[in-house]
Amino acid sequence: MTKKRKPTHPGIILEEHYIIPLDISMTQLSEASAISRKTLYKIINEEARITARIAVRFAKVFETTPEFWLNLQQKYDIWLAEHDKQLCIAHIRPISQMIAACHH
Repeated sequence: MTKKRKPTHPGIILEEHYIIPLDISMTQLSEASAISRKTLYKIINEEARITARIAVRFAKVFETTPEFWLNLQQKYDIWLAEHDKQLCIAHIRPISQMIAACHH
């Protein structure tokens, strides 16, 4: 079963829970994380994903874990995939049904 509400993009979490409350600029975050400002802006604008490398850097900067950032991204990505109209999975059956059909 798919979630009805779209998860928040990690870039929004980054901005609303870290950048704004900590009152840090994109330049400061870029320098602290060794991530380009361009990439940071793309993440905040939901145009880029949190990769494992970025997650490790954010974890160090914000004293979180890489898993925290990757889980946010994964939940977002899974929701998008489950709601992608072009990803036609209606005809896909569990392998257990195929095996059961072969044994009858």
